[in-house]
Amino acid sequence: MPGKKGYQATRRLRERGQDKRGGNSANELPAGLPGSLAHEAARYLQSLAVRNYTPDTIEGRRDALKVFLLWAQERDLTQPAAITKAILESYQRHLWRWRKKNGMPLGISTQRARLGTLKDLFKYLVRQDTLGANPASELEMPRLEKRLPNEALGIQQVAALLNIPDIRDPLGQRDRAMLELFYSTGLRRSELARLEIHDLNRERQTLQVRQGKGHKDRVVPVGSRALHWIQLYLDEVRPRLMLHAQERALFLTSYGEPFNPDVLSRMVSKWLKQADVGRPGSCHLIRSTCATHMLEGGADIRFIQQLLGHEKLETTAIYTQVSIEQLKAVHGKTHPAETGKKS
Repeated sequence: MPGKKGYQATRRLRERGQDKRGGNSANELPAGLPGSLAHEAARYLQSLAVRNYTPDTIEGRRDALKVFLLWAQERDLTQPAAITKAILESYQRHLWRWRKKNGMPLGISTQRARLGTLKDLFKYLVRQDTLGANPASELEMPRLEKRLPNEALGIQQVAALLNIPDIRDPLGQRDRAMLELFYSTGLRRSELARLEIHDLNRERQTLQVRQGKGHKDRVVPVGSRALHWIQLYLDEVRPRLMLHAQERALFLTSYGEPFNPDVLSRMVSKWLKQADVGRPGSCHLIRSTCATHMLEGGADIRFIQQLLGHEKLETTAIYTQVSIEQLKAVHGKTHPAETGKKS
């Protein structure tokens, strides 16, 4: 019986403890006494929540602060007043020199994010009258690299990726539905993970994306092929994964719970490797492929901006540099070496 093996595996997974499930563990800051640097950092994060910053933003800044606080504690720098511009510049050099396990340095965007969090932290401490002056106000940030996203997948590569899940298995049907939705809509991984069943309007062939990046909602179209696979999943798979009748998440894990975005990344990365597309990647590669293919098909960049949920058109314009097909066509029609004209 197709799918029997997959559901036996599902039952075994459900019997595992909560500590073995996919996703991130709690990432708490080092403890600190009232008035200490660690205590003030915790207050700063709480102020972000009060000001309605997104959980993803707060978690990112928590990660950045944890790294800095551990570095500072190793040097007995435990009080806000002990942090000077020179110390922050020393930390900046530390980030620049630091290497990952694979020997690669931290990306410039990561360095900027960690330093930017410190600039905002000390600005907050000045506003709270905890400090009289901001030691990070004159800190010069690393220059941002103008790098293009990974080149989009080709049509045949997308087809190979979509065929990786075993659709004879119900879990494979679910995975195919998620891949089709990624490619049809260009959703971010966190947006797909947060989808609820009522967000899909099958009659209008639209999807309500709630609380996207920057707490912004939007409505996007869903292609007929993606709808076919989602309908199959809803009719035959999701009812068998549900543990609670009140569960609202659209896509459910083997535990009957909503997906963690990190788990989605690992799944897509594995499928891309199995599809042998010739490059590493994850959910964002499918997102950029969706945008690039639509641009090459003649879509106006402003419609792509709305589809992807970009606040600035300049962000979407990056994909016009990745989309090479139109430039190749012009090159072939106009370059003397291609047209046969003598120079």
